[in-house]
Amino acid sequence: MAVDPTPPEGIERYGYTQELRRSLTFRDLVVYGLIFMVPIAPFGIFGSVFEGSGGMVALAYAIGMLAMLFTAGSYAQMSRAFPMAGSVYTYAGRGIAAPVGFLSGWMILLDYVLVPALLYLIASVAMNSLVPGVPVWLWLIAFVVLNTAVNFFGIEMTARINRIMLVAELVILAVFLVVGLVALAQGKGHGGGSLSPIYNGSTFSWGLVFGAVSIAVLSFLGFDGISTLAEENRESARAIGRSMVAALLLVGVLFIVQTWVASLLVTDPGKLVNEGDPDGTAFYDAARVAGGAWLAKLTALATAIAWGFANSLVAQAATSRLLYAMARDRQLPRFLARVHPRRQVPVNATLLVAAVSLGLGLYMEQREDGITLLSSLVNFGAMTAFLVLHVSVVVHYVVRSGSRDWWRHLIAPAIGFGILAYVVVNAKVAAQELGFLWLGVGLVLLVGLLVTHRHPALAGIAEEENEK
Repeated sequence: MAVDPTPPEGIERYGYTQELRRSLTFRDLVVYGLIFMVPIAPFGIFGSVFEGSGGMVALAYAIGMLAMLFTAGSYAQMSRAFPMAGSVYTYAGRGIAAPVGFLSGWMILLDYVLVPALLYLIASVAMNSLVPGVPVWLWLIAFVVLNTAVNFFGIEMTARINRIMLVAELVILAVFLVVGLVALAQGKGHGGGSLSPIYNGSTFSWGLVFGAVSIAVLSFLGFDGISTLAEENRESARAIGRSMVAALLLVGVLFIVQTWVASLLVTDPGKLVNEGDPDGTAFYDAARVAGGAWLAKLTALATAIAWGFANSLVAQAATSRLLYAMARDRQLPRFLARVHPRRQVPVNATLLVAAVSLGLGLYMEQREDGITLLSSLVNFGAMTAFLVLHVSVVVHYVVRSGSRDWWRHLIAPAIGFGILAYVVVNAKVAAQELGFLWLGVGLVLLVGLLVTHRHPALAGIAEEENEK
């Protein structure tokens, strides 16, 4: 693939030193986003989305993709304005104000810091179901150690592993789709060519569908992780935004197609809607209907490896970059900004993410509601941070810069804000309570910084204010 001849804008003009290695192409970024979102992510939460949507799983994913595309559009605009690591923390801090950036970074940390633990836990439980002789905690330790080692060897190693894992996931997905379509042609399942996964008049309501979207959105979280690699992108700043949109469109189509086929293979959709999927095996049961026990085991194993290795690998990398960016601005302990001199990776941040993921995963493994609670908190943290992202586009472009590009800088962000606000308002009460508690802790820390005259400030902005 040809490399964009326009070099990425240097970060020196913002007061930073280029420390991370610029080696990633547009293709690497798209692959990274696809792996982070996991092309087979619906395998693990299919039953929950089926129950929540009244069987209209494909519709829930279609709406979820649309909502995330608006958010990706806002990311694209802000990544062009500020082509550096830090994700929402950087965009809100520079687009609105440094204290807002601190709180945004703090809220999305709820997503970034918790998501590796969630992925490790889901994968470890799945592997334990396949190999009961190996306890969950041992699988969890193995996944954490393996991913930390790969990330330590540098972003190029992570990118190479990403490409291999993506091909493996797509092959398994192709096997399921081919076997599933053949089974439907033979009359298995309940639907044949039914449109019920996209619209069912007997159960449809916008409240029902958007409730399911709040669950399905979990599968799309991760596309924003591409923005944390801005300082390792060797092409133009536009590559960040374009890769987000491309990854979202590709994975969205895959989600819709696979859940459509799986929905038609469910033998008793009414029971799944009414009783739910407490064991999380609904997708594997559908695979068993299509191809037998071998396909059910293959899809379960693929889920474990995809969540526990491929997805966790990129989640750990993205989280370490966010910690690195905040520590570089001295809004987190400075030791997290240390970059390995040879590997050129944020080594201390990477090790901290591994330690937190291991500790949190082992703790949540002891709770009956561990996976559910972690999932809700991850969603809440991401959605609230995305709300601020949309506001930062309007403030930076329309209010400050006087942009008259009404669609990209006002209307689209407003629509994205409205959709996400609906999801946040309708989130689980437990997630809202713990999420606002996390925000409260962030506010206390911010007040502490202000009282001790350590005002949150970003490099470049601070120098400009001092000159004034």
